Amino acid sequence: MTHILALLLALNTTPAVKNEQVAVFAGGCFWGVEAVFERVKGVLRATSGYAGGSATSPSYEQVSTGNTGHAESVQVVFDPTQISYGKLMQIFFSVAHDPTQLNRQGPDHGTQYRSAIFYTSDEQKREAEAYVAQLTKAKTFSGPIVTEIAPLRAFYPAEDYHQDFYEKNPMYPYILINDRPKVLALKRQFPELYRERVSTASR
Repeated sequence: MTHILALLLALNTTPAVKNEQVAVFAGGCFWGVEAVFERVKGVLRATSGYAGGSATSPSYEQVSTGNTGHAESVQVVFDPTQISYGKLMQIFFSVAHDPTQLNRQGPDHGTQYRSAIFYTSDEQKREAEAYVAQLTKAKTFSGPIVTEIAPLRAFYPAEDYHQDFYEKNPMYPYILINDRPKVLALKRQFPELYRERVSTASR
């Protein structure tokens, strides 16, 4: 019964408020991706978790083996009247990760660290495919974009200790080397969208 309830909760991506929408991005370790989106104006909350796999209620230990098919992902709940899905994708591709790295990101290797957009609607699918095509045509990156674009089947929140890891462990070497530069890049490249992180105590 517990597994069934967990699956139903995982499949529930319906926002609680009418003007909320959900986007799910995978770009390597979820700590840094979450930290970036939590600082974007218009983002209501960002949650680290797992998407793209077949196992139900996956744990970090299971996903880390690379055998479940899941990718470390971040569920971004946003207000489309404040920020568009297209702008979120722009931040994802330019700040949050490197979309040319296949099944890896920085020091992390494996399919669980792949680049992916898990769309929640046909409109998101069209926008994602069009944006990748635009970046490819413009030769924005020196290498080919390897980002997977796939439907979101389910999103499973990660364990509590992974949530807000950036804030809880600001001096952790991995954070300082790999994730703090992403947050600084967001502030530098998107100053009009940057904000100090809002409290997530209500989670």
